[in-house]
Amino acid sequence: MSRRVRKAVFPVAGMGTRFLPATKTMPKEMLPVVDKPLIQYAVEEAAAAGIDHFIFITGRGKHVLMSHFDHMPELEAMLEEKGKTDILDSLLGSMPPPGKVFATRQQQPLGLGHAVWCARAFVGDEPFAVLLPDDLVLSDKPCIGQLIDAYEATGGNVVAVEDVPRDRTNKYGILDVVTDDGRLARAKGLVEKPEPAVAPSTMAIIGRYVLDPGIFDLLENLPRGAGGEIQLTDAMNAQIADVPFHGLRYEGTRYDCGDKVGFQQANIAYALARPDMREAMKQVLRDFTKDL
Repeated sequence: MSRRVRKAVFPVAGMGTRFLPATKTMPKEMLPVVDKPLIQYAVEEAAAAGIDHFIFITGRGKHVLMSHFDHMPELEAMLEEKGKTDILDSLLGSMPPPGKVFATRQQQPLGLGHAVWCARAFVGDEPFAVLLPDDLVLSDKPCIGQLIDAYEATGGNVVAVEDVPRDRTNKYGILDVVTDDGRLARAKGLVEKPEPAVAPSTMAIIGRYVLDPGIFDLLENLPRGAGGEIQLTDAMNAQIADVPFHGLRYEGTRYDCGDKVGFQQANIAYALARPDMREAMKQVLRDFTKDL
């Protein structure tokens, strides 16, 4: 039987250059979708899936991100005094329990694989989840929870995947598939950002992973790969000989919030999903599109 996944790693050391100047002094993970920052959606997704330890891999200028998950006594007192209990409850409900949040620095920008490796002391010898806050998934069941369910059946490494247009395979890690039942595919290998002509499939990894802890030993000595970075894809590929590797076509819609258009799409989609905003947003969209 597979061990329970209790810990999640959030790589949040990136500079967010695609959103400059907005991210000059504000972490990109703090960009709001409707009224919550991206990192809060990721943490809430993990918590809803049963995760109870939250590990942030940070960099310079990320102190605001960590403060977001701490108490702010003056604000809380003001909300209570003014009777704004709904807002106060929402604010307090967003914070993980004491002693469950950990942070460490990724001191060099050496890629996702290196960021995950930085979490090794906190994860230990346990399977763990990785969530990239840039990928926001709107779904009835938490995306990472779907992966955890699949992991409990398969063990090994499980990643969230979606089929992409062939001319975009050079933007993703792509699976080399052995079997595929339409939802869960087993892979014999994966390739980081292959050109369309040589991509083994169009099944692309997005920012959700459940990983076997043996990945840390591989990341320890892994040479730099694409872009001069330590690639998580390369480590997972090297581990396939020892542990099974599966890609799960998750249920839900993914929004790439590392992209300006994707970020706007997410704001619209999440506003439309809110009962208190849906009708007003529909009218806004009608007003904006009537002359297009």
